[in-house]
Amino acid sequence: MKKNMEFKYVRIQGLELAENTMYAKGVFSMCMQLVQNDAMEEEDAELYRAIDKWFSEILPWPPQCRNQEKVVCFFKTENSEEMMKMIRPALWLLEKYHHPYYLVYTNTPGEIVYEDQYQVAVKVPGILQIEKLQESWSPEDTSP
Repeated sequence: MKKNMEFKYVRIQGLELAENTMYAKGVFSMCMQLVQNDAMEEEDAELYRAIDKWFSEILPWPPQCRNQEKVVCFFKTENSEEMMKMIRPALWLLEKYHHPYYLVYTNTPGEIVYEDQYQVAVKVPGILQIEKLQESWSPEDTSP
């Protein structure tokens, strides 16, 4: 099995589908949904807003996302160390509120329509269908 850093891209996503893309929601959408649904304590909502503010200041917002086109974003693993460090508190919030999420590593995210130093946006090919989830995985696991 390849180590994570040998993959070019990573996406943090959940099981629920985003209305505009009909693809698995990303980490920012999942956290924002918890905030908007008043599912987070105020202190946690403030933490997420601070995380979101940092990303909005550092991470360019792809025009395709701004225009609500059917795209999803992946972090580039080669430059994602700082991004992943800053996103960890959001993952902690998802765990605290029992919201499942998955780190999806890939070398073939789809047709890239936007790229910057930290991320790519790819066209959504259709509805994401998850047929089977692996219950657990570790780097030592060599089974498919």
